[in-house]
Amino acid sequence: MKKIQPANRVSEIQEYYFSRKLREVARLNAEGRDIISLGIGGPDRMPPAEVIDTLCEEAHKAGVHSYQPYVGIPELRMAMSRFYLRHYGVELDPSTEIQPLIGSKEGILHVSLAFLNPGDGVLVPNPGYPTYTSVSRLVGAEIFSYDLTEEGGWMPDFEALERLPLDRIKLMWINYPHMPTGTPATIELFKKIVDFGRRHGIVIAHDNPYSFILNDSPLSILQVEGAKDVAIEMNSMSKSHNMAGWRMGMLASNPTFIQWILKVKSNIDSGQFRPVMLAAVKGLDASDGWYAELNEVYARRRLLAEKIMTALGCSFDTTQRGLFLWGRIPDNEVSSEVMADRVLYGSRVFITPGFIFGSNGERYLRISLCATEEKLAEALERIEKTL
Repeated sequence: MKKIQPANRVSEIQEYYFSRKLREVARLNAEGRDIISLGIGGPDRMPPAEVIDTLCEEAHKAGVHSYQPYVGIPELRMAMSRFYLRHYGVELDPSTEIQPLIGSKEGILHVSLAFLNPGDGVLVPNPGYPTYTSVSRLVGAEIFSYDLTEEGGWMPDFEALERLPLDRIKLMWINYPHMPTGTPATIELFKKIVDFGRRHGIVIAHDNPYSFILNDSPLSILQVEGAKDVAIEMNSMSKSHNMAGWRMGMLASNPTFIQWILKVKSNIDSGQFRPVMLAAVKGLDASDGWYAELNEVYARRRLLAEKIMTALGCSFDTTQRGLFLWGRIPDNEVSSEVMADRVLYGSRVFITPGFIFGSNGERYLRISLCATEEKLAEALERIEKTL
């Protein structure tokens, strides 16, 4: 039989780190090791009660189990528009400037397919969300990593960006509050990035899922004048509303960009489940009190995460925002991977080594806040005893 080979793009990527590592954690648990996982940013809390109630009520109705519009139902787009106006002060036309997504991770692929031809340049942050890199490789783009460093406040170096072959670059990925470092956004930063994109004809894709977690001042890049001309913003209910498994996100931009992305999306999926969309409407209209209560929980967890970082000998910035705590490992440690594995096997606690986010993350560890206070306290106790 003639040997069958996969597409070349398969050799350009690796299995997602967490897919591989969680199998290892599952094996250890099967052996009775009882691993405490502080790795994944998968919220463990419940969505607002009205979200679940609406899902259950609507799912029992006849006629809701068929295909739905590729652009989402009008009620959902209107709720997304209200959400942006209420929390960011940004006006969006629900019929032309919003596209619901099956999670913003899906949106990374759709944006890349809509704007990047093979060989086109794409700016990817280092460190940054690994999917920006892997999807760019899947579509055959040329990746230009731009450095984010602790010394530079984890912000882009615009002088360095200007020295790149910008005539070959079509798309730039940004993400603030930044994952994995927790660096919050500023309007000044967004103004600089929008100006950069406008001057060089580069699409700015802002991934914005963390702006409501431990953050009193949620920001959107679309608050900047002229941003819609070059910017796309993705948002998600996964982190902000504890709805990661629901796969409910959105994308906002100008009507032309939305239509280009819809051309791609409509050839890949067949829309979302109507009861899920109607339930998401309730989540988008959640009260300020609901967000405040959630953040009170994360604030208590964050204090325990800081104690864990301190026990590990790591240093960290207390102004971080979002769902994680990012810390620099001691100078005498060989690498973040070696240290994380020692904690996994020695203390039975899974934390994320920073190298998976890029070379600039090599000397860092990341702790997720998606574990109960009891589990975080137990993780701290284990680490203090074994390390």
